[in-house]
Amino acid sequence: MNGGRPPRPQNVWCPDVIWDLTTRCWAQNAQDRPSAIEIHAILQRVSGSALPIEPINYSHLTLAEFPAPSSSVSSSFSAIAPSTPILRYQGWLAEVVKPLEEYIDESIDPREYYVDLDEIAEGDSGSVFIARISQHANLARLTKLPLLIKARDVQRRANGETVSVAIKVVPIPPSGSKKLDELKHELELLRGVTHDNILGIHALYMDLVEDSLWVRMELMERSLTDVVVLCDEGLVLQESVIARFTKDTLEALQFLRKHNLAHRDVRSDNLLLNSQGVLKLSDFSSAVKVTAGSPIVADPVGIVYWQAPEVRAGPYNALKVDVWSLGATVWELAQAEPPFAADNDPPGNRWPKLHKPGRFSPSFHYFLRMCSEPASSRPEPQDLLKNVFVNDTCSRPVIIQLLQQCVAIENLVSQRQELEVEHKSTLT
Repeated sequence: MNGGRPPRPQNVWCPDVIWDLTTRCWAQNAQDRPSAIEIHAILQRVSGSALPIEPINYSHLTLAEFPAPSSSVSSSFSAIAPSTPILRYQGWLAEVVKPLEEYIDESIDPREYYVDLDEIAEGDSGSVFIARISQHANLARLTKLPLLIKARDVQRRANGETVSVAIKVVPIPPSGSKKLDELKHELELLRGVTHDNILGIHALYMDLVEDSLWVRMELMERSLTDVVVLCDEGLVLQESVIARFTKDTLEALQFLRKHNLAHRDVRSDNLLLNSQGVLKLSDFSSAVKVTAGSPIVADPVGIVYWQAPEVRAGPYNALKVDVWSLGATVWELAQAEPPFAADNDPPGNRWPKLHKPGRFSPSFHYFLRMCSEPASSRPEPQDLLKNVFVNDTCSRPVIIQLLQQCVAIENLVSQRQELEVEHKSTLT
């Protein structure tokens, strides 16, 4: 085991992948050696065979049979690793995930790379967890992670930082689901779409333990909905803070507009803040790509409080509805509730009156009015970015302080509720 190894053959056929595989078989550490099924998968790919090579039976083997490659593995090996989906997925699972196959990073078992999962949110499409990237994870193997994200992870880990991400776990039922269809739609739509104010999907993994997809995204602090609800507990949103949120959203919408993309579900639930105080537009399951010459669609989407009136009336210009929805969100931030939520305020073509209009500047009122213009005269995001209200924003540190204030208020509310429970228990 400690002797020399023969040199690479020079006068015979021996591609890089075969030589890399051979040197891995000689590894002194048993954990660095490939398993029989990994060797079989690699040879099958090299040979170009579309069928398994008999007599190897791999149906009983699991992902645990695939050890991580040693650091000496070259890029030529990484290009064909790991095993093909026919080896990874069996039966109904292979059929259900087939439409998503091109997006799934099959190079790793996500449970070995993302650890200490702690649930932070639960939604219709799946639970969201905060996860830590393992210190032992070989980040070079993350073949479909964007290079910029991967480089950032490597740098942060090299600096001794704990790298945390968000993982959405989407169950895979045997019959498929609407959520899987929406995920595929979102992945297709966001392919090549990168912007500081858009929350993208970094990577997609298969969890074979629980038959689920793991969707990796940037870890966000909270949604604007989570901020608004604290207004009932004393949180105050100044106009400059609302302007900061509005400008970030408009930057995202302007970028989408240039690519003929309409989000169609802009609302406080889908506007998220990260720890640096940057707001990002999320959830593109209702989004649509149109052409500039043919932007008319007919399917009604969104929630009525934030929904442009033309969406309820029939075919509409998809590229015009997001500005209305942004206006509804700005109204919500000012009033701590969405427009038309009161029983005496049915959805209309203009916003309900603000409870305390004197709190806000003329430019704020003008911005709201422009957002509620008919679709034919409603301004574009690039035009609204020139508005005085939008350009009188607070700084990022102010938003970071606001996030800290939200946590402090939530802690006080939690303590108060505990005291109320204790008081009730003493009375009984």
